[in-house]
Amino acid sequence: MDGGAGVRRRPAWLGGISMKWSRAVAYAVQATVQLASDPGDRPIPCSKLAAEGDMPERFLLQILRCLVTHGILHSARGVDGGYMMNRGSHEVSLLDVIEAVEGPLTPSVPHSGGLSPASQKRLQKALQEVTAAARKKLKAVKIAELLDNHDR
Repeated sequence: MDGGAGVRRRPAWLGGISMKWSRAVAYAVQATVQLASDPGDRPIPCSKLAAEGDMPERFLLQILRCLVTHGILHSARGVDGGYMMNRGSHEVSLLDVIEAVEGPLTPSVPHSGGLSPASQKRLQKALQEVTAAARKKLKAVKIAELLDNHDR
């Protein structure tokens, strides 16, 4: 459907459906890209990541801990401490980062009294297939592809 001036409008039946990331996932991706972009071999303090990325430091610290726990980042303590990539940016996927922060990407359908058990089961199966496809696509996108120097 054309909304004038070549702008396509979303079909009405889609309503407000969109793929929306939590703020935690957005910050996790941003911080991971910042760290992967750094040419140095020294850890970067959370305070520097937060300031350069305009992210709240205390919240970012929690996110970075999740990324360390899942083996995406390495943390170093001390005066010269901070965070750095634990794996190469070609090895870390968007799925890795998302699941480190939010847990496994799984379909979830609340029980609806308005659907028959058979319809509920078909809906669950359809959402499982959509989730599997999304997982596959997110796993294929590596952090290296998000770096500014990727196309050079």
